[in-house]
Formats: sequence, structure tokens, C-alpha cells
Amino acid sequence: MIKIILLLLISSSALIRAQIFSEKDADICKSKFNLAAEENLQVKPIGDVIAAIGKSFIGTEYIAHTLEKGKTENLVVNLTGLDCTTFLETDLAFARCIKEKKDTFKDYQNELTKIRYRGGVIDQYPSRLHYFSDWIYDNIKKGIVKNISQEIGGVPLKFNVSFMSTHPDLYAQLKENPSFIPIIESQEKEINKRIYYFIPKEKISQIEGEIQNGDLIAFTSDVKGLDINHVGVAVKMKDGSIHLMHAPNVGYKVQISDLKLADYLSKVKKDTGIIVLRAIEP
Repeated sequence: MIKIILLLLISSSALIRAQIFSEKDADICKSKFNLAAEENLQVKPIGDVIAAIGKSFIGTEYIAHTLEKGKTENLVVNLTGLDCTTFLETDLAFARCIKEKKDTFKDYQNELTKIRYRGGVIDQYPSRLHYFSDWIYDNIKKGIVKNISQEIGGVPLKFNVSFMSTHPDLYAQLKENPSFIPIIESQEKEINKRIYYFIPKEKISQIEGEIQNGDLIAFTSDVKGLDINHVGVAVKMKDGSIHLMHAPNVGYKVQISDLKLADYLSKVKKDTGIIVLRAIEP
């Protein structure tokens, strides 16, 4: 059995926070930084670093709900099992650390916190960027990514998110703390005011050449109350085609899709298109 470590820390605001991880997670983190040193990833463009780290996770099991630990919001690190969002966040956090010549487990935890939470600060459950559209907005503000969808031919898109506030029974912390629901509802209203840009699925094959290795891909949804169905990392193959590297679903492992991105998306009816994000060099 893997020993789970609950590390209590005193933050600058004098709040006690916990970090949840296993000894195995710390070992895997060290191995990724060793890989980066061996392959001299630090000198490569950040997109190539994201892709290289992502490939090192191929074969890792998909595990759902890995962040839902305990009754309070803590930083959870799970490198032995990933869902689509934690896979993307993990690749990005490692890449940013590598580019900034940071190579400790603590460095990785700090970078993951910056990416995962509103303004980079953990402050109870609503501070986590639950909707990926909100994740996009906040990480653009932090200078971590940019949405390149408009410049490569994207069209405007407005979301109408409401799923979390209308289905609180599906979220353990909302069931435990109903006072969070109005906060989530307020966040949803802010998301719904914004204009995003995306590539409709029928146009993806036309702009494939504009997508770079290591770009972050978010699949827009037509499911009522939701914004993004799935996320992953673009991989440029030897023939120049773009495929998706991702953690697909329960029962699957991190993999690169056999189909080109446009063909992969065409088979999923609930997906309407993609938002293409490009990591900014730290």
C-alpha cells in the first residue's frame, strides 16, 4: 500500500493548509526532472517540453476524481493516476519548472498550485478553477497561456454554464458546504459574460497546420450547463499531422490517439469544436 502523506503547512495568511501526496509521487517527480536533465529539455521551446513530459506519462492509468480528497480543499498531487485535466496541468507544471530551472518536488507543487487555483491561491473549494473555461481565463491573466484560437481562424463563443450550481449533489464539497453554492453560481455568471474564441469542428482540418507540438486543446461542449468536455495536448507526428495525447476515460491509460485531431473530434457528437491554447515561455 502506498503511504499517503498529509503535510501541514502554515501559509502567509496564517491558515493551515495540507498537501496530499504519496512517496511514489515524490519519486515520480524526481524522475521527470532527471529525464529533463538527461534530454536537456530546458533549452527546447516550452511546447516541446510539454509534449515530452506528456509522452513520459503514456501508459499511466486514468483515475477519476483524484482531487476530491477530504472535506477541505488541499493541494492534491497524484502522479500515479491522472484524469484529462490533471494530465494537462501536470505536463504544463513540469514544463514551466523545467524552463525556469526549478527541479524540486516543492517547486512542482508551487507551480501546480499557481496553475490550478484562482490567482494561484488556495482558499477553500471555490478557489479551484473547476470550469475549464475559467481555468483558461485565469491562466491567461497569470501570463501562463494564451488563447490562439482567434488568430488561427476561430469564431466567438459564449458559454452558459450552470452545471455545478444546479447539480450540487454530484460534488462532495458542495454537499458538505452548501454555502459554497452561491459562490459557484456567481463564478458561473462571470464566465457567462465573457467572449471566448474556438475552432468549430468542421474547420479543424483546415487549420491543423497552425497547431504546434505541445499546444493545449480544450473540446467545447453542447451539453447543457457545461463548457468543456475534455482536454489534452497536441502532438505533431513525423508526417506533420496533429494527434491528441490525453487521458481518455475510466478503463483507459494515457495515450496518443490513432486518429488525427479532426477525425477524432468528428466521432464525438457532444463536442462542438476546440479551443487552442499555447503556453507562454516563463
